[in-house]
Amino acid sequence: MKEIELINDENMALWYDPVSKYVHHQIKKSLPKGAFEKLLSTGADHLEKYSMKKWLSDDSNVVAITKDDAEWGDKVWATRVIKAGFKYWAVVMPTSAMGSLQVNRFVREYREKGVTVEVFNSVDAARTWLDSK
Repeated sequence: MKEIELINDENMALWYDPVSKYVHHQIKKSLPKGAFEKLLSTGADHLEKYSMKKWLSDDSNVVAITKDDAEWGDKVWATRVIKAGFKYWAVVMPTSAMGSLQVNRFVREYREKGVTVEVFNSVDAARTWLDSK
């Protein structure tokens, strides 16, 4: 399994694995305006292009997602990726209390939308679970 790098800068990274068929993002620190949308939109492009159903989110460094980014994610991104077949989401939880509360809310919301979501403490554990799907 070899991930192909799409984005890698001081704020975030994004890969996809064409064999295991998942998108993988890492948020490294608080994102500047427009970065969250760029990250998720680029991932959605590859999810659609390669008919992927799985996403790995390394959110361990997330402190908070802005209200505008969270609303865009819910209204635009979620609709797009679920329509494209997004079914399995592995989330590496934030270490910050505030980030963890916010990501837990996203986990509940996506479960309500029909996505199977599991939370993890490491990328390796998340990847192992996704590989079983």
